Amino acid sequence: MTRTILEVHALQTVPPSCLNRDDTGAPKSAVYGGVPRARVSSQAWKRATRRSFHDLLDPSELGVRTRRVAEALAERIVRLDGSIEETQAWALAAETVQTATGSKIETPKRKADTKDKQSPPPAPESKYLMFLSAHQLDNLAELAVKAHGAGKDFFKDKANKDLAKQMANIRHSVDIALFGRMVADGADINVDAAAQVAHAISVHRVDNESDYYTAVDDWKKRETDDLGAGMIGTVEFNSATLYRYAAVDIDLLGRNLGAGLREDEPLTRPVRRAAEVFVECFLTSLPTGKINTFGNHTLPEAVVVKLRSARPISLVGAFEEPCRAEPAIGGHMRQSCERLAEYVPEIERVYGVSQETPTWVLRVGKNTEALSGLGTELALRDLVTAVGAEIAQRRDGA
Repeated sequence: MTRTILEVHALQTVPPSCLNRDDTGAPKSAVYGGVPRARVSSQAWKRATRRSFHDLLDPSELGVRTRRVAEALAERIVRLDGSIEETQAWALAAETVQTATGSKIETPKRKADTKDKQSPPPAPESKYLMFLSAHQLDNLAELAVKAHGAGKDFFKDKANKDLAKQMANIRHSVDIALFGRMVADGADINVDAAAQVAHAISVHRVDNESDYYTAVDDWKKRETDDLGAGMIGTVEFNSATLYRYAAVDIDLLGRNLGAGLREDEPLTRPVRRAAEVFVECFLTSLPTGKINTFGNHTLPEAVVVKLRSARPISLVGAFEEPCRAEPAIGGHMRQSCERLAEYVPEIERVYGVSQETPTWVLRVGKNTEALSGLGTELALRDLVTAVGAEIAQRRDGA
């Protein structure tokens, strides 16, 4: 069966930085091809991508992932019915979410113990992060207000229970449709992620370095105080040319979005918009770990985007043998582009992958010239539009 799989491959050079730390505060790493590599976890880049969605999409097309879901829902309840007090709204929201998802929403014991006994208790929370779309929260708020007027037995009725579950499982936001949702206590409303994001790894060997720094006390008086530093410390960092990879199952994305978030548009439009936004935000986003310390604001210099018809294919194998920067052959970006240009047609030939797979290339500078023969060269905006148009054409013809 023919599928539509969107692939995004990017090469991005990052100067001294600490994009993504481990439990010791050091940049994350991995061994690949027998040597240590810099690594940025998929979770870090997915969050950065998801946060970037807010720059391109209306809040109504997005969701919120939080343990404080009762507060988020209570705000909507109070807006719908101002006669409901805040603490009442919290309790009502907790009951509604618990009915819809099966997850217990309770007052955190640690907060209740530290709260002044004379003050009202803190808002209830979920035991884990809950991911709900803006539309789902709006619909659950309307149901909660209805339950408030109907009495305490409202959610004991099976029809109302089923309605609550249904409202938590329709009109998924773009971020839920792409990145999925897991509800431990309500597996029937889980959402399989349409997007897969690989851990970014360097195309070359990387060893972490340590920066020793001092901070000066501005209020010290040179005549009377010692001249020592007010603070000293160290921070670990590295620099790397990263291979980044993501794949989106466009067919699953369409099923997750369903009829879409807007009732006045054709079915193709929500999927096209979600795919376009994903490509742009995945490429332009950046995890913010230690960003104020290093100011490592870079963008990918080389991008290859493909629409496959069978299964996704990562091109990380091109870098199993680590690149080496040498004066005679150039830096890591030049070598990694040459590796990709050689690897892509070879693996597609050996495995009989169609050579007519729609492919677009974005590249910056002479170091990326090797990629010019892999596909149609476009700037970001035109590339995003071309990808969206191809996806729309395939779905309209399906």
